[in-house]
Amino acid sequence: MFKLVKIEDTVRVPPDKFSEPIESAVIDILRKTYVGIADKDVGVILAITKVEKIGEGRIIMGDGASHHDVVFEALVFKPELDEVVLGEIVDITDFGAFVRIGPLDGLVHISQVMDDYISHDRKKGILIGKEKKLVLKVGDHVRARIMAIGAEKIGMTMRQPGLGKLEWLEKEGKS
Repeated sequence: MFKLVKIEDTVRVPPDKFSEPIESAVIDILRKTYVGIADKDVGVILAITKVEKIGEGRIIMGDGASHHDVVFEALVFKPELDEVVLGEIVDITDFGAFVRIGPLDGLVHISQVMDDYISHDRKKGILIGKEKKLVLKVGDHVRARIMAIGAEKIGMTMRQPGLGKLEWLEKEGKS
């Protein structure tokens, strides 16, 4: 899920940034420090959208930089358990399919792709159902539910009603 969050921190502005307006220096430092960082409580920080408050600078003995308390807003992506997401298949393996959701990839294990016996065709790079002959390949768009969130892993399913490759759902009239 994408959301905006407020974060409070102290920013160290080095002396070489003193010639810049403080707002520009602070936002530049925040972007270099935070964008791309993943935090288990906040999620993946995608962008610093605005700086709401920059406090009076303090100088610490032995450090020529100024230190400012700041409050800023960040756009983050944090997947939630049981959330239904749209994604794109980015890799097919013999154990499942990797789905890109926002800035992260989740795994739909081969047992969670569809209600059918599934085989992996390595040459074509596809997963194919034995009876229904449904095919899943890189580039396909899918709807999946997040079933597990680990330290660096997201487990997903497409076996529940209303989930799966969007093309399959359209044919069933469940899109």
